Amino acid sequence: MLRSFEMVFHSTLIQPLRNPVPRPISRDPTNNHRIMEPLAGLTPCKPSTNQIVIALGDPAGIGAEVTLKALAHSQPTGMEPVLVGCRRWLSETYQRLSKLGDGDLVDPAQLDMVDLPLEAPITPGQSGAAAGEASFAWLTRAAELVMERGCKALVTAPIAKASWHAAGHAYPGQTERLAELAGVPGASMLFTARAPRGHWRFNTLLATTHIPLSEVPRQLNPAVVTHQLDVLLDFCHRFSPHPQLVVAGLNPHAGEGGHLGSEEQDWLHSTLSHWQERHGDVRLEGPVPPDTCWMAAAAAWRGTTVGPDGFLALYHDQGLIPLKLLAFDAAVNTSLGLPFLRTSPDHGTAFGIAGRGVARADSMGAAIATAWELGVAPLARLKQA
Repeated sequence: MLRSFEMVFHSTLIQPLRNPVPRPISRDPTNNHRIMEPLAGLTPCKPSTNQIVIALGDPAGIGAEVTLKALAHSQPTGMEPVLVGCRRWLSETYQRLSKLGDGDLVDPAQLDMVDLPLEAPITPGQSGAAAGEASFAWLTRAAELVMERGCKALVTAPIAKASWHAAGHAYPGQTERLAELAGVPGASMLFTARAPRGHWRFNTLLATTHIPLSEVPRQLNPAVVTHQLDVLLDFCHRFSPHPQLVVAGLNPHAGEGGHLGSEEQDWLHSTLSHWQERHGDVRLEGPVPPDTCWMAAAAAWRGTTVGPDGFLALYHDQGLIPLKLLAFDAAVNTSLGLPFLRTSPDHGTAFGIAGRGVARADSMGAAIATAWELGVAPLARLKQA
């Protein structure tokens, strides 16, 4: 079980697609409007402060497997998981994995579930428009349950963005869809993991998220970096009154005085200086050359020292590569800025091993445990974590 930690919610910026996608609400009953309305034949989900809603992700991926494995282990007393997906498909997945000799699974017949049946057969490892439509519907309904029925938190299994796009849902990722459903301007992506030794927590916030690398310099500006630093500081204040924050540079060697890129020289140095002037209780470092920025995290993860309280990565892979190298099975994706708690494992759909029974459930288990702890622990208790 993970130790308790805190989350705060603040409105943050959505990273837009190159061509903005209109809100996908259609009057055509065969399109998105159909999945947004109450659906007949659903398993009743009574409001409960102990419910954790789990959207099962892409049906061609490992979402069902890691969820059944994670829930097979001891759960917090009183926790009531509610799964959103296709009951028949989940039962077939359970039976197939059981025949492979993997007995470390919870029987889905024992679980509360909102049944949204698949409209076409899905083969493990072979995703596409049908799988994308299913995972989009499951996520949408799961978010509705959280908001409508007082459930404590939402856990999301991985989806495939390409399959969403094939189904006509052109979102950068689940975070942006959840922000739209919640009616907030956007949400930030923060990844957190407790080090295996000691009490240090590895926290990395992404300044930009699911956009092409070529778009990163155009999306970054002083306002974005300042805002995301504020979000990161609010989160890290839960652990330390005087946190240490580290900001990665954008270019190799952090631009090396403008010889390897001009962003640091043009505006990033001055932005960080101005931010530091307003936050005298914070130790701010940066921009740090990206190739050495996370060396302190590596040492802290090994337990040889205490690392910085938070890192700000300027783009997706810059932050996720070191995090996954160090904490692949322990890190949890948390969304800051939504009116409800959302966590997710930090891995993808793993189509290459789907249906084989070999997927590890550590990260999904951490996501479920974290959702419970964050959802039920009073703020006063969290401040003592």
